[in-house]
Amino acid sequence: MVKLIVGKKGTGKTKTLIEQVNAAVQTSKGCVICIEKGLTLNKDISHKVRLVDTDSYKVFDAATLFGFIAGIAASNYDITDIFLDSTLKICGADANLAEFLLKVDELTNDANIHFTATISMDPDECPAEIKKFF
Repeated sequence: MVKLIVGKKGTGKTKTLIEQVNAAVQTSKGCVICIEKGLTLNKDISHKVRLVDTDSYKVFDAATLFGFIAGIAASNYDITDIFLDSTLKICGADANLAEFLLKVDELTNDANIHFTATISMDPDECPAEIKKFF
């Protein structure tokens, strides 16, 4: 269950993500996880959310990010939501975003986890394979 927040830099993607994270923690009957690059959201999201910094765990491309997300999902059976900020900064501009998102979609569907990510890109320039996640 992948949902994307897509837009050019400065269009309010992170603000929207923060609002969704804080709303999810109010309604979730399980754990809410927020993954980011660096610790910039710690004052904006609820203390009830598990905030994870990819830099602390040496996550540097799409393959390691997928493994990281799979490990998080495997470690806790009651995760309801995973939010990811700055996807392209973590995965790298050359990443096969469509392949990554399809794998995450399969994983989160199997685990019944809502997954939301921000993508800094013009929505019109996104590959057709990922537009279904808008």
